[in-house]
Amino acid sequence: MRVLARGPRRKFPTHIIVFLAPAFLIYTVFMVYPLFDSLRLSLFAPDPESPQEETFVGFQNYQTLLTSEFSGPRVQGALQNNVRFFAIHMLVQNPIALLLATLLAGVARRTGAIYRTLIFTPTVLSFVLVGFIWSIILNPIWGIADDVLGLVGLDAAPWMGLPESALNTLGLISVWQFVGIPMMLFLVAIIGIPEEVIEAARVDGATSWGVFWRIKFPLILPTVGVVSVLTFVGNFNAFDLVYTMQGALAGPNFSTDLLGTLFYRTFFGFQLTPPSPTMGAAVAGIMFMIILTGVVVYLLGIQARLRQYEF
Repeated sequence: MRVLARGPRRKFPTHIIVFLAPAFLIYTVFMVYPLFDSLRLSLFAPDPESPQEETFVGFQNYQTLLTSEFSGPRVQGALQNNVRFFAIHMLVQNPIALLLATLLAGVARRTGAIYRTLIFTPTVLSFVLVGFIWSIILNPIWGIADDVLGLVGLDAAPWMGLPESALNTLGLISVWQFVGIPMMLFLVAIIGIPEEVIEAARVDGATSWGVFWRIKFPLILPTVGVVSVLTFVGNFNAFDLVYTMQGALAGPNFSTDLLGTLFYRTFFGFQLTPPSPTMGAAVAGIMFMIILTGVVVYLLGIQARLRQYEF
């Protein structure tokens, strides 16, 4: 009977654990633990007999948020504004980013680098600086926005002071700030398409539009999916720009109120509203469930279909 000799046993790659451990610990302490602790807190409420202690109430906080005469309309309004804010980015930011990426893909390397830097620069600016700059530009008294719009025949208006236009204006400002991120993702995907495929299509008589629509766009669909889910997650976490320009009340008349600003007012309290960490955690729980649902739908229902377009 022949016995096969075993080769030397491989050592466990402990160096991988050494390199990953610091990042894993930091992420766990500052991201994972706060997330689960917030979900735990949303299932508790202050004890009526001892306000310093908490008592388990299950999903009562969520029911109160969604059905209360006071908080119900605020939650519904913030959710509708979040959906609208997300739609602005999907329908304005991402198509513009795709257009810019397509144009920059055909520009010379040095010139393209200058344009990419200029477009991406607002992304690295702080929300406070962006909010301050656009507050001055849109100021109806000394801002230049009305003068510029007057050159093309549009009437002056207090864009941030009208409930009908405030959220749209904030959305467009956010588009201006963050269009560089999807642009870079699209650009990398387009540059990664083999030149032979494009040349073969041109030899067959395809126009520039045909090359883009039938060759480039199908091949970058996985990137389109990634950009879409990143846009979804980012917009349902939005808070900073609204708070910087419109304050915690997200005026006028809560027309720019998002789930992020609602969470801030509920958790920390504002003006005559007392702070309620448990109810604030419930708002955060609603945000988490919405984001989780969107990501799961993408991973299970969309990503697998988009992979068939990978080159």
